[in-house]
Amino acid sequence: MDLFDRLEQDVYKTVVKIDGMMCGHCEAHVNDAIRAAFSVNKVSSSHTAGETTIIAEEALSEESIKDALKDTGYAVLGAQSEPYEKKSPFARFGGGAR
Repeated sequence: MDLFDRLEQDVYKTVVKIDGMMCGHCEAHVNDAIRAAFSVNKVSSSHTAGETTIIAEEALSEESIKDALKDTGYAVLGAQSEPYEKKSPFARFGGGAR
């Protein structure tokens, strides 16, 4: 697969509602479990919002995420995936992705 094929590949954003994260260490624990279970481009968690955002080249199901986190002590309350388009750093100057 060359660079152009990778640029045209679909990417998905999955937002997961998670109960039980209380601090930054909890966020890191969830992020590590997600990285270990899936091939992701980016994962970030917020204990204050109670959610984890995952950017990956596949839409992740709620069941697969629950399975990945089952031994961590955190409860998955829901998950939703949608197509994700990375925003161009030049969008605010009137330019877009080319």
